[in-house]
Amino acid sequence: MLALTAGVVATYRYDLADRWFPREPAGPTDPAVVEPPPGLDLPAVTAPAPIAAPVSAAVVDKAAVRAALAPYLRDEDLGRHVLAAVTGLDGGPTYSFGRGTAVPASTTKLLTGLATLATLDPAATFATRVVRDGRRVVLVGGGDPFLASTPPDADRKPGERAAWPARADLRTLATQTAEALLADGVSRVRLQYDDSLFSGPAVNPAWPASYLPDGVVAPISALWADEGRPENGTGRVADPPRTAADVFARELTAAGVTVAGAPVGRAAGPDATPVAEVRSAPVAQIVEQALLVSDNEATEVLLRHVALADGGDGSADAGVRVVTATLDRLGVPTDAVRLYDGSGLSRRNRIPPATLLGVLRQAATGAPALRTVLSGLPVAGFTGSLAERFATGPAEGRGRVRAKTGTLTGVSSLAGVATTVDGSPLLFVLMTDKVEETDTIDARDALDSAAAALAACACAATAAP
Repeated sequence: MLALTAGVVATYRYDLADRWFPREPAGPTDPAVVEPPPGLDLPAVTAPAPIAAPVSAAVVDKAAVRAALAPYLRDEDLGRHVLAAVTGLDGGPTYSFGRGTAVPASTTKLLTGLATLATLDPAATFATRVVRDGRRVVLVGGGDPFLASTPPDADRKPGERAAWPARADLRTLATQTAEALLADGVSRVRLQYDDSLFSGPAVNPAWPASYLPDGVVAPISALWADEGRPENGTGRVADPPRTAADVFARELTAAGVTVAGAPVGRAAGPDATPVAEVRSAPVAQIVEQALLVSDNEATEVLLRHVALADGGDGSADAGVRVVTATLDRLGVPTDAVRLYDGSGLSRRNRIPPATLLGVLRQAATGAPALRTVLSGLPVAGFTGSLAERFATGPAEGRGRVRAKTGTLTGVSSLAGVATTVDGSPLLFVLMTDKVEETDTIDARDALDSAAAALAACACAATAAP
């Protein structure tokens, strides 16, 4: 591993990367139910002709897949443990290479994402609230993974894209709070903060001890700002809830309400009076963004929300149990799965290719709410964690492959969809977890080339729909 800059190395090693527009609560009125104005005589509505033929199921030609992948799967840079699997959207014949399970790294996020969409309302949002008890106000964390210190678009220049997904922020919350307090004649308060929504260890015991001091991941909390990143510099803050409270206190003071003393961590009482709140982007957009840029912190927050939605205690352990049970219910094979977190940072996780194929198949053919797993997959050579990849290998891979990346030291994986040159979508999984550190980049390139080879291959026949 080259060490030109520690930040670049850490970003690559741990698959790190660093917004949504609110939906109308009731949705727009269906034009079909609107009565025409009196006296207007309209012709009967007829069914329109289809504008495109339906997508036909692809039946994998295993011999063709084997021939396409062989030069890349034999690459010595991949190490001695390589797994691969390729199938059509609707199942059928499956090409497989290697046996057993592998360390999945961030392809684990596919499991968490699918379970989140199957468990929570995809349109649901998470509230960060302020409540009042006399002259004490409490900042209450609601588990918004993307809560920001200040409005993300405050310094956006003309022509620049707005942040996506849209993000709630503490400055806006402080401004609303100050307006409400001042209207009640309150200009001086004491501040408490409540991060009690989640339980269990904030730092997963299955993660290497170096992750926190190295700034790989923040302690997971229901209350933080900027995913636990410092306002200046790099890495992660040691106490995200307290840091968020300090930011809120500063913004509240700037808005005209003096905060006496330092913020104190204490749960809000049941009789506290609501003062103000800001809400997160919808769950579906959070899942999409987390998959697109491989956001570890956001995925770990979603894991805890999954546990809460199922009646659990809001811990990572409870979330893992719900994820596995949800996949079982959806028909995804989980017998060989061993999960310790939701993001894939744990090197103790083990997932077989069949499970990842099952998740992708459910996302493609299951309930419409699950499609976000596919729309969140980075596009090779263009978006997210694949924006700077697929520079080598068959050119057909760029734009035709969408896949979730997985990277840890010695581990590289891809799982997603490749659209072949004849238009057939194939689900694929490529995994290796015994890569020599000096071969890391070359191993990643070999997997990229293998996925691109699927896009360049006439590897499937289409069955009549």
